[in-house]
Amino acid sequence: MLRKLRALGLIALMVAASGVHAAHAADDQGGDALPLPRFASLKSNEVNLRAGPGQRYPIEWVYRRAGHPVEIVAQFDVWRQIKDSEGTLGWVHQSLLSGQRTALITGGVQSLRVEPSESASGVALAEPGVLVELKTCVDAWCEVSARGYTGWLRRDEIWGVYPNETLQ
Repeated sequence: MLRKLRALGLIALMVAASGVHAAHAADDQGGDALPLPRFASLKSNEVNLRAGPGQRYPIEWVYRRAGHPVEIVAQFDVWRQIKDSEGTLGWVHQSLLSGQRTALITGGVQSLRVEPSESASGVALAEPGVLVELKTCVDAWCEVSARGYTGWLRRDEIWGVYPNETLQ
């Protein structure tokens, strides 16, 4: 039974790596009053990362994954300087960012658990790079979902939430 659960869960969550397409929460418009740094996600399957805050700056990278989590580390007018999970820095227009919270699975294959406990049974397995929607984070655990699977992961198994951040 557990072997079957692992196989089904791993396949389902591997497919989820193509992106989470949940409804976007409030976007990053008018974010001058919002704290820095903060996490957000990309709204589009094509987002240009620029060398500086403006269209005259060269494009250094193109993200092709809506829902991908990023950290906003600075802002200038309608431009946000972001950092991705690999540490790449650049500027994007605020209209391409969403307040929808997502995260990436990090490390090795992780087990989504039915409860926030190491001893809880597994719901599914997720490989590194799988994109998940963040539901809530309390203490050392975050509830996440992807492709119909919902479960709990330790916050140190994902990138897209701060160590002491409470998310509800």
